[in-house]
Amino acid sequence: MSAQLDPGPVASLLLAVALYARAVIVLRRRGRSIPRAQQAAWYAGVALLALALLGPLDSLADELLSAHMAQHVLIADLAAPLMLVGLRTPVLLFLLPRPLLVALARRGALRHAFRTLRRPLVAVPVYIGVLYAWHIGPLFDGALRSEWLHALQHWSFVAVSVLVWWAPLEPQRRRVRGELWKAGHVLGARLGGMMLGMAFLAMRTPAYGAFYGDSAAAYGLTPMADQQIGGGLMMVVDLVIMFAALGFFFWRAAGDDDRAEAGGEPASPAGTLAAP
Repeated sequence: MSAQLDPGPVASLLLAVALYARAVIVLRRRGRSIPRAQQAAWYAGVALLALALLGPLDSLADELLSAHMAQHVLIADLAAPLMLVGLRTPVLLFLLPRPLLVALARRGALRHAFRTLRRPLVAVPVYIGVLYAWHIGPLFDGALRSEWLHALQHWSFVAVSVLVWWAPLEPQRRRVRGELWKAGHVLGARLGGMMLGMAFLAMRTPAYGAFYGDSAAAYGLTPMADQQIGGGLMMVVDLVIMFAALGFFFWRAAGDDDRAEAGGEPASPAGTLAAP
């Protein structure tokens, strides 16, 4: 096993860092500072992508299913939502160069498609569908044998994770609103992922034995133990994210109600329970 530096991911990650740094500098010149915690979230997400796509973990994923699952957890479950937090407005409006941003804004069909896909009742089934499609049937085997298909798998995980996290995190706003429907939204998405992890734990034969074979033996693991570690990792991360999201959105909803009462405005139950 040796570290590899694939030029495609390296270039993509460097571009992400450069675009964000440029946006922060432009905003600072206009008198708008970006909180350090927000900047740290973006760079932490980029660092997790680098950890997943470059170096030893990427090489180990060719030998251990659990390492491959760790890649997917880092990419879809951790890196994407962190980067959305870092992207919070006004950075969102300055990340891309203005000519490119204007060109994208003028594409009405593209904007309509994105607005549709990021809706909670659309984003969750799309996320679960993409997750299962890549793990069940020939697509996973194809991704194991084709570098291009493997790259498409990884970036599709980033894309659907952005879709499913967009509504609860609301990067287009300066502050995340405390609306309790968001807790159910995150819960539904994470439960879908947990079911896949549970399937890996419940199986009595290796799901991808044709590719991984006995390669786990070199690390003191049986193929089934390797698979169960991967499934257990998926379940644990989903549980942690669920509890963290539930706690955050309930705390934020309570805080918003307290602020509304202190300002003399009645809290609106409908406003806190209805999705946008």
